[in-house]
Amino acid sequence: MQFLKQLGMLLRMNLLSVPQRLGLTCTTVIGVTCAVGVLVSMLAMGVGAQREAMGNVRPDRVSVLSVDASGPGQSNIPPDIAALIGDLPGIRRNASGQPIAVPQAIVFIQGRRNDSGSLVGFPMTGAGTGLTDYAPELHLTAGRMFRPGLLELIVSNLCARQFQHFEVGDTRLIQGVEWRVVGNFDLRRGSGSCAAYTDANTVLSAFRRGGYNEVNVVLRSSAAFDEFVNTIRANPLLQVKVEREAELAEAGVEQVHGILNFVSYFVGVVLAAAATIGSANSLYALVDSRRSELATLRAIGFSDAPVIAATLLEAIVLAIPGALIGAGLAWLFFNGLTASSLGFSFHLAVTPSLATLGMGWALGMGVLGGLLPAIRAARVPVTVALRAK
Repeated sequence: MQFLKQLGMLLRMNLLSVPQRLGLTCTTVIGVTCAVGVLVSMLAMGVGAQREAMGNVRPDRVSVLSVDASGPGQSNIPPDIAALIGDLPGIRRNASGQPIAVPQAIVFIQGRRNDSGSLVGFPMTGAGTGLTDYAPELHLTAGRMFRPGLLELIVSNLCARQFQHFEVGDTRLIQGVEWRVVGNFDLRRGSGSCAAYTDANTVLSAFRRGGYNEVNVVLRSSAAFDEFVNTIRANPLLQVKVEREAELAEAGVEQVHGILNFVSYFVGVVLAAAATIGSANSLYALVDSRRSELATLRAIGFSDAPVIAATLLEAIVLAIPGALIGAGLAWLFFNGLTASSLGFSFHLAVTPSLATLGMGWALGMGVLGGLLPAIRAARVPVTVALRAK
C-alpha cells in the first residue's frame, strides 16, 4: 500500500512538471511519432498487398494442378485429363447445365511501359469455355469477349493504363503473329496485377504447348471440397492435386508480402532505436535536473522501487501520445494510397491491428528508453540533497 501511495505521488509530480520541461518532452514524443508513423505506414503496404491478392478469393473455388507441381507455372495437365476433371462430382453447373471447370494455360508476353518505355513481362492466360462463369467478377468495360480459335485477347484496364497499345482495337505481335485486343476489363477487387485472357486452345497451338497449367473449378459449396478431393484420389488416372484458391493466392503474394515486411521492420527498428536513445537521453537530462529533488524525497522516506517505477511509467506515458499521433498521421496520409511493388499494384491499408502494433511498439520504446534513467534516479545519493542545501 505504501508503495502505491508513493508511486502515485511521484508520478503525479513528474507529470505536473511536464510544462516546465516542454522541450525535452517534445523531443521524446516526436521521436516516438516518427518511429511509429513510419513503421505503420510501411507495414500498411504488406497488408494492402495481401488484401489486393485476396480481394476476389472465394471458398468454393479450387484449382487442379499436376501432382508434382509447386505452383501453376510448373503444372502440366494433358487435355484428356482436363476433360475428365469436368465430369467429377461436386462441381457446380452453370445456367446451361455445364460443369464450371475451366482449363487454363499461362504464358508470358511483353508490354512497353508508357512511363519509361521499358519492356515488362506479364502473364496471358488462355482460358477454356466458362471463364465468366468461374470468374463473375470479370467485368468488360469496353469491347467484347474473345472468340475461341481466333488470335484475340482481352486485357485488364490496369494493363491498358500501364502499357502501350493495349486498348480495344490495338494489335500486338505475339509469337511472330498479330493478335487483336478485342476487350478491356476490370476484376473489381484483386486487380492489382496486369492480366490478359485469350482462348486456351489457341494458346496451346500458338505456343506449342502439350497441356494446360491448371483446371479451375467452382464447387457446389465449400463443403464439397473433401468429396471432390477424395474422388480424385480414388481415380488412378488422375495424377493431380487440388489447391484452394485462397492458398494459391497467399502463395502468390508471399514473396511481395515478405519483402515489404522485412523492409518495414528493418527501417522501423532503426528508427525505434534512434527514438529510444533520444528518449533515454531526455529522461537522463530530466533525472539530472531533479537530482536534488529525488535525493530529498529519498531522505524523507521514499524507497527506491517507487522512484524507479514512477520514472519508467513517465517514459511510457510520454510514448502514448507519440504512438497515437504516429498511427493517426499514417492513416491520414497513407491509408488508401496506391502503391506498386514488384509489378503488383495495391492500396495501402492502415488497419486497427497495425495501430495496435504501433502502440505496443511505442510502449516497448518507452520501457527501453526509461529503464536505465529510472535506475539512475533511484541511485541518486541522499548526500546530494544535503550539499544542495
